[in-house]
Amino acid sequence: MLFNSPLFILVFLPPVLALYYAAAERRTLRQAIAVAASLGFYGYWNYRFVPLLVGLTVVNYLIAHWHGRGGLRGHLPMIGVAVNLAVLCIFKYANFIGGNLAALAGQPFQPWDIILPLGISFFVFQKISYLIDLKRGDRHIYGLLDFSMFVSFFPQLIAGPLVRHNEIIGQFEASPCRPGMWENLGRGFVLFLLGIVKKAAIADTMALICDPLFQQAAGGAALNGAEAWAAAVTYTLQIYFDFSGYSDMAIGLGLMFGLRLPFNFNAPYRSISIREFWRRWHMTLSRFLRDYLYIPLGGSRSGPGRQALNVVLTMLLGGLWHGASWTFVAWGGLHGLALAVNGAWNRTGRRLPWGLGWVSTMLFVIGAWVLFRSPDFGTAAHILASMAGLNGIGTAKLDNALAVDLAAVLAVFGPTSQSLALEKLRPSPWLAVPAGIAMVLVLLLIGGRIPNEFIYFQF
Repeated sequence: MLFNSPLFILVFLPPVLALYYAAAERRTLRQAIAVAASLGFYGYWNYRFVPLLVGLTVVNYLIAHWHGRGGLRGHLPMIGVAVNLAVLCIFKYANFIGGNLAALAGQPFQPWDIILPLGISFFVFQKISYLIDLKRGDRHIYGLLDFSMFVSFFPQLIAGPLVRHNEIIGQFEASPCRPGMWENLGRGFVLFLLGIVKKAAIADTMALICDPLFQQAAGGAALNGAEAWAAAVTYTLQIYFDFSGYSDMAIGLGLMFGLRLPFNFNAPYRSISIREFWRRWHMTLSRFLRDYLYIPLGGSRSGPGRQALNVVLTMLLGGLWHGASWTFVAWGGLHGLALAVNGAWNRTGRRLPWGLGWVSTMLFVIGAWVLFRSPDFGTAAHILASMAGLNGIGTAKLDNALAVDLAAVLAVFGPTSQSLALEKLRPSPWLAVPAGIAMVLVLLLIGGRIPNEFIYFQF
């Protein structure tokens, strides 16, 4: 069930919201409704993985409570981290590890028939962050219902944002019918609507251009320079509007339930350095990598050389988190090297002019996205070579050239969805009419077609 599907918008969401608000003054009941709806939402994808989600939730809850009573002299959180990582490795990385070990041994490898549970990287990292916080001295031990709602709340269950326990569980106590309810519903709906427009009208349009071009390159067909740049630029726009659109929908849905989820994007394509880019792109993952990998590795405490090594290692693991493929690892490593170079440059005290900083950052980001999108290194190498002009300049036929131009302008110069929905728009009954019309138009745009899945669902 996709957020951008009529089934979710017309059939699932309205009754869940109605039941949740009907039980607004009974905390236990409304949270039980939210948890049940979340399990139903997840089970719609594949009911066989609901026991995995529930089982991991119960195991982590029991580990936290045992730790709170002093069990195993404080080592339980790290045992829990190991359990979560083991589950992630089995489902996501078993074939990757097995295939590489077999290749090293010169042996054939028959991949195991393992289905990747939807969103496993997100809800495993969420639990890991809580357990590490406990290990570091956090004393928040929650009840089963609070903990279950924290890890299963459907707006952020599949693809984030990566929400921390201390950002949301404290909000569960407040009734959604508190003062500001209608504003929360209105602003949340507008943010959700903006997310759908990003996904259905922009990201999916970009996919119509870049997908065939990447498929041609993967199939061995030569792309000229113009076609390669068209593929790279449209994928750069697609992944931004696809993932930021999902995040907008998740945050908007949370607000409609009276809960504030952390922001995940802040106009990353305006960045004038790769460091700034990672402060604006997938912000909740960036801070997870910083707080639970980079800083424990030593951060910047041990000199420039060790800092560079730490940031490269962190980004290599961040790349691997995205997918069980060496192309993802290489993509993360490239960003790690770029961050290390950025740090070394900053230590000189020099600064690039704004325009040169923006151009160099975007050229790097676009080139790295080619590696991220490509199914293998050969495809990436072919597209990058074509972008460098090694296969001729040529021309590219774009049926949606105007849409590409508008998307690029919005990504670089447009207001962020959060500032538009949560700050600039003022609540007014008159806004309900155009917002409602816009939703109808979006539903007509989606029509009876099968909606495209979000890119980050595969991670």
